[in-house]
This record gives sequence, structure tokens and C-alpha cells, in this order.
Amino acid sequence: MNGLQQFIIGLSFIIFLKLLFILIETQVNGISWSLNQSFDYRSLFGSFWYHLKSALTEDLIFRAALLYLLIKRLGMYRAIFLLAVAFGVYHWFSYGLLGSRIIVLLYVFLTTGFTGYVWGYTYAKTKSILMPLGFHLGWNFINTLFYDTQPYGQLLFQETGNMALQEPYQTYFSLFIGFAPSIITLIFVKSVLKIPSINNLFNSA
Repeated sequence: MNGLQQFIIGLSFIIFLKLLFILIETQVNGISWSLNQSFDYRSLFGSFWYHLKSALTEDLIFRAALLYLLIKRLGMYRAIFLLAVAFGVYHWFSYGLLGSRIIVLLYVFLTTGFTGYVWGYTYAKTKSILMPLGFHLGWNFINTLFYDTQPYGQLLFQETGNMALQEPYQTYFSLFIGFAPSIITLIFVKSVLKIPSINNLFNSA
């Protein structure tokens, strides 16, 4: 499996997964969407290019450089765990959350840190950043089509209403939304690597 195939598999899988979880969230929270009347293709391509560059930069730093070096020094699992911690802390800064409530910081740290662990595991097993890059790009890009993110957001749809769950069910659902996609992605990666023909190609890379 060449690098382009790895990237396409990662991108296609995560786009499907993200859309599935948007559908789940829409149904559970009773979200109503409307088409963004000011949509233009320039913003769509601008968002894709922006997130390709940002995802590539982060993956080169956290996986292709730091993780590669740490695996040689600490072993695979220790290195992945350490970089996952760093990835979680990094998102406090990239999301501008410093000064937020401790529960918010903890949630972001755990969810993004676990995501970093899964992507790091994918890099270590495939010996390439291209599948995790596909995961990273697809997740961030699809977010911009529905949610209010910076510098691009709600490019295709805008939320016009919702009927959020009552507590504590909303907290339980937020934990599900935060962790389940990464758990499913990890299962997907491990399943793909069990296919003998694909595993042999990775091991010979």
C-alpha cells in the first residue's frame, strides 16, 4: 500500500465517521440545520488548504519528528503515550482555553490526547504519517462545514436550533462524542493491519 493509498483510506474513513457522528448528534440533540446562503467554493477550497497545511505541520512535529525520535529512545508505547500527553496540552493553547474551567481543560486534554494516541499508534504501525494525516485533515475539514470554527466555519450548514439533553445525560453524551470516534478509529486501524497483504506491505516499507 503506497502513501497515497494510505492517505485516501484515512481521509475517506474519517469523513464517513465524522458525518456519522454529526448525524448521531443531530438526532440525539434534536439539531436543526439550514444551508448557508453565503456559501462559496473559494471558502471551501480555502478551508481544505488551510487545514491540510495545519494538519501536516502538526503531524510532522508530533509524529514524523518527535515520535520517531522518542520511539527509538523509549520504545513505541511509552513514546506514543508521552506525545499524546503533549498533544492534549497543545490543544489548550491552540483552542485558546487557558483560563477556562478545569473541567473544560480536562475534557479537551483527555479527548485530544487520546486522539493523539490513536494517530501516533497509526504512525508507528504504518511507518508513515499519511494515514494519520488523512484522519487529521478529514476531521478538521468536515468540522468547518457544520460548526463555528476559526478561521473557517459553518461553510455549508448553520445550526438553527437544538433540544439538548438534560444533565447528567448531556455529560454522558459529550463523553461518548469525545471518545467514541477515536476508539472506533483505533479498532479500524488494528483491523486493517490484520489483513495479511496490507500488513506485509507496511512491514516491508
